[in-house]
Parts: sequence; C-alpha cells; structure tokens
Amino acid sequence: MLKIITKTFQELNTRELYDLLQLRSEVFVVEQDCVYQDIDGKDQKALHILGYRDGELVAYTRVFKPGDYFNKASIGRVVVRENARHYKYGYDIMTASIHAIKENYKETAIRISAQTYLKKFYNNLDFKEIGEEYLEDGIPHINMIKF
Repeated sequence: MLKIITKTFQELNTRELYDLLQLRSEVFVVEQDCVYQDIDGKDQKALHILGYRDGELVAYTRVFKPGDYFNKASIGRVVVRENARHYKYGYDIMTASIHAIKENYKETAIRISAQTYLKKFYNNLDFKEIGEEYLEDGIPHINMIKF
C-alpha cells in the first residue's frame, strides 16, 4: 500500500526534499541517460505529491495551479522507482495528483507533457493527446490534456 503525502515546498523537510531530488535524478538523469537541469526553480511554486512504501519514497509528482507552468493546472516529474513499478504505483500517484489539483485548485482540466512511450498509461487515466510529438531534452514527448 502506498502512503501519499501532499506538501508545499515550504512544508517539505530536508529529508523529503533530498529524497525527491534523489529519486528524480535516479530515474530522469541516470536511468534515462538524460543530462538536463532538473532543479529548475519551479519546485517552490509546486505542490509535491510523495508516495511512500515502508518509509521509502517510491513515487512522486509535482503539480501546479493554472498559470504557474501551463495555462491549465498541470502534473509533472511523474516518477516511480524502478524496483517498485510492478506495483502499478504510477496509477496511485497520478490519481492522488489529480485529486490534489481538484482539492487545492478547484480545477478539473489538467495538461501534461508526457513521454510518448507512456501515452497508453496516461490514456488509461483519461488524458488525450493534443498536438504533435516533440523532443524535450532528447526524449520524445506529447502534450496531453484531461478535462
């Protein structure tokens, strides 16, 4: 069972911040072999959705209100630790993120910039592709929206 915690940047303690940055680096930089600026100055505006299993951070997203990243509310930095993916925690952390947007921002329209290979995963969460595929940091992405 995944224990979900939602915090603003200011509410994060040092350990939580370290763990989320480590997890993002582990997957987005090392596993995906992608050199990019993960610490982008946007974490301070985000709500952080942290998913713990047995005290270990295994899933994470950050969410934004409309206008802070895209014109619609958005979810980004969706990540699940490699050794925990078979538990389908991606669905749990995304469902919690969608709920956090509804609760905190009173929004239902959500835009994401998804890695193209995950289109089916996001389709299962009612996101639909909009526009053309594009490269972001050398990785194919597609914009998707959920109403």
